[in-house]
Amino acid sequence: MEHRIKEEGKFKYIETQGEGPNLLLLHGLFGALSNFEGIIEHFKKTHNVIVPILPIFELPIRKVSVTGLVDYVVDFVNYKAYEKVNVLGNSLGGHISLLYALAQPDKISSIILTGSSGLFESAMGTSFPKRGDYDFIKTKTEATFYRPEVATKELVDEVFDIVNDRNKAIRVIATAKSAVRHNLGDKLHQIEAPTLLVWGRQDNITPAFVGEKFHELIENSRLVFLEECGHAPMMEHPEVFNKHLEDFLAEVVAKESA
Repeated sequence: MEHRIKEEGKFKYIETQGEGPNLLLLHGLFGALSNFEGIIEHFKKTHNVIVPILPIFELPIRKVSVTGLVDYVVDFVNYKAYEKVNVLGNSLGGHISLLYALAQPDKISSIILTGSSGLFESAMGTSFPKRGDYDFIKTKTEATFYRPEVATKELVDEVFDIVNDRNKAIRVIATAKSAVRHNLGDKLHQIEAPTLLVWGRQDNITPAFVGEKFHELIENSRLVFLEECGHAPMMEHPEVFNKHLEDFLAEVVAKESA
């Protein structure tokens, strides 16, 4: 996948400029553009797929938090003057998506969550970060997926780099703690936008019961479980994931046009 990263002011992002609705993708704490490769390639012509690079490692340390990242997304969408977006988030990106939707409901066409934090998450555990131990990081990264081979060397190297960079590691911990503090259990009833929940049945970071709880608390939601799938369904089962997403987005357009 080769998409040029645009840099404008404080923003770094990719944008496919497809002809259809805006599809805004928000990555997780250890996320990378490669996590969304299947979605970008599938929707790049039928939708304007946008992936802002969240400034997890660039924000001033006092602003390192989930709310700091939400503020960044608010500023980005306003800067780009998007009228409305379909916002899709994986893991921490899902948490940010929900907070953004709560803060800017008029900007939301729909919400897609996959392995989202915001209610419960079990990330690197009490042993994080274990610096310098590549095999430990490799094992933890592989545990994100049902099939360990999905954790490519490139992905493991990225996580290893973050954990072994003191500045980055501090920011990861601060952001993760902020996410735990910002539990959304008492706010999800306010979400009115159509919401698609795609969960891996074998997700051990945000387990299946978390998807079920999101479904219970978000009234206008649909829950889909993918079998033999961990924390990143769009990476492990891209074709099935994209089919569910395509059908859902088509329904959203049809209802908005009615």
